[in-house]
Amino acid sequence: MSVRAEIVSVGTELLLGQIVNTNAQFLSQGLAELGIDVYYQTVVGDNMERLLSAIELARSRADLIVFTGGLGPTLDDLTRDAVAAYLGRGIEIHEPTLRKIEEMFAGRGAFIESNRRQAMLVEGAVPLRNTTGLAVGNALSADGTHYLLLPGPPREMKPMFDNDATKWLKGLMGESASLHSVMLRFAGIGESALEDLLIDLIREQTDPTIAPYAKEGEVAVRVSTKADSIEEAARKMEGTLTEIRRRTDRFLYAEEDISLETAVMRLMMQQRRTFSLAESCTGGMVAEMVTSVPGSADVFMGGVVSYTNGVKMGLLGVPRELLEGEGAPGAVSGETAAAMAEGVRSAADSDFGVAVTGVAGPAQSEGKPVGLVYVGLAERDRPTTVEKLQLSGDREGIRIRASKRALYRLWLALTGRE
Repeated sequence: MSVRAEIVSVGTELLLGQIVNTNAQFLSQGLAELGIDVYYQTVVGDNMERLLSAIELARSRADLIVFTGGLGPTLDDLTRDAVAAYLGRGIEIHEPTLRKIEEMFAGRGAFIESNRRQAMLVEGAVPLRNTTGLAVGNALSADGTHYLLLPGPPREMKPMFDNDATKWLKGLMGESASLHSVMLRFAGIGESALEDLLIDLIREQTDPTIAPYAKEGEVAVRVSTKADSIEEAARKMEGTLTEIRRRTDRFLYAEEDISLETAVMRLMMQQRRTFSLAESCTGGMVAEMVTSVPGSADVFMGGVVSYTNGVKMGLLGVPRELLEGEGAPGAVSGETAAAMAEGVRSAADSDFGVAVTGVAGPAQSEGKPVGLVYVGLAERDRPTTVEKLQLSGDREGIRIRASKRALYRLWLALTGRE
């Protein structure tokens, strides 16, 4: 059974930008895993007339309408009332939920009558248990359209969807195939360049499908297919995955949804090697990325944020003649990046030393343009290498991309691709 879905997120606070709509993302992923295609997402405020219009529109283009929000105790929680009104049905009390609410208030004092609303169901709906809150969920079918009403708070919505709602949807779907995906993660290449490598595969895709996603300093590609089992999905995707691997070997760092820093830390741990960092324009961002990975203490020896020439000379041993005087390359140079990497590797006695120096902006430095960055990589008993970059974007974007590039250079060395 093929089902088209629309997600309707209810709440004026969403339209005002007071909260971020993370529910829609979670539900889209969950529905896709069940083999349900989400064609539309709608956000509507706490207004009965507009909510009824949203239901009418969704019903014209979807088989399943999934609501989040509007099941609370106040008068502006209108989702349940709107669905009942649209279908011409009444409202009934779900007694187990009402008892749960009454028992909770028994220990707090007087029962607030408005809380009865959280125990209400659209007439004929299947109740969905709320294990972390009070409002009962609703699931029902009418005139060929299916309705799923979930609470708005994510801590209530997510477990309700994962448990009772998913069971109800699986019953609805019968034996339909589920969506299976492999997430490929790339570094050292931009989205447009990666797309150019894969353009014929993307244009000719039918099944499996290929979807690229841009991330700051990285790119992801999701390869997906619908199948009755993991084994069948693997067979259907293998040809496409093999061809992508062949074309992108220098950039493909993982076939799972992990960050570049996680991949690098795993390799470091597996190879039992160590590294240290010398950062200037990134201001410790590379160190923050790697120390966010559990177990990094086993391989990361430490780092120096060497913003000034004095620290570069005093702690890293960068020669003064590289930094100061007429004709000196300056702090933002390949020579200084190499000296920083060698200096921190020697000071920490690590297997690798990685250095980043550049101009993050907003203004030029040493007469050099914003976005000019040098990444140095020193490895024990091997020649030091330096890469020159000209990055675009604002200050934060340049710092992130420079940090990711430094990690990418380390990944290349660890995998023998340097």
